[in-house]
Amino acid sequence: MYEDPRLRRLYFQAWHRGTREADYMVGGFFDRYASTWNEEEFQWFETLLDEQDVDIMAWGMGTAEVPERFKGPMMDAFKKLDFIKIRN
Repeated sequence: MYEDPRLRRLYFQAWHRGTREADYMVGGFFDRYASTWNEEEFQWFETLLDEQDVDIMAWGMGTAEVPERFKGPMMDAFKKLDFIKIRN
């Protein structure tokens, strides 16, 4: 899928979080937006991947306060959750 080793690693980490719900949230976000990210945004995402899934999901769903280091346009896009494809 990706030739660049960094993108392959990020794709794998985004889609292998440990739960299907986290995979859809984090992996779906990566699939939808990664092609538009600049270096700073990739660094933000890499830092996000170091966090616990329960925290990431709570921030995305708005059930927990987002830490200052993650606030901004990237988290705003993540919180929309419009990138998650629901299969019937």
